[in-house]
Amino acid sequence: MKSRLCPQPIRFKFIFRRNPNFFRAATLLFKIFRENRHRTSLVMAPKQPNTGLFVGLNKGHVVTKKELAPHPSDRKGKSSKRVHFVRNIIREVAGFAPYEKRITELLKVGKDKRALKVAKRKLGTHKRAKKKREEMSSVLRKIRSGGVGEKKK
Repeated sequence: MKSRLCPQPIRFKFIFRRNPNFFRAATLLFKIFRENRHRTSLVMAPKQPNTGLFVGLNKGHVVTKKELAPHPSDRKGKSSKRVHFVRNIIREVAGFAPYEKRITELLKVGKDKRALKVAKRKLGTHKRAKKKREEMSSVLRKIRSGGVGEKKK
């Protein structure tokens, strides 16, 4: 990686090899940012109001914040009551897919890691697999707590 000011390429691996504490600190920071992506309060401090001066930390003209109308994109990812209801009915009628049944069997035996691997293979990403494994384990918990009496009848 070359820059105009420094004609020689910058070697990041060299910096990491020479200073392991720097590498540890960088990895720790990346881990904190990754875990708290959705929490803006942890990552960024609230912005201070402008002072009206043209120099300093909070420089800038003092203005009143304009209230904006809510956008439909603000609701993205939030499932409505109707969608939730329909999905629950479909789950009751259709049941589980074969790979979901296999995941539940693995979770019953206690092989959580193998269940995660099966889910990852079927769903494609680690994040989706973790979510599916959690969903299946919650289904198992519900069956064990409330559904046990129904099966014996």
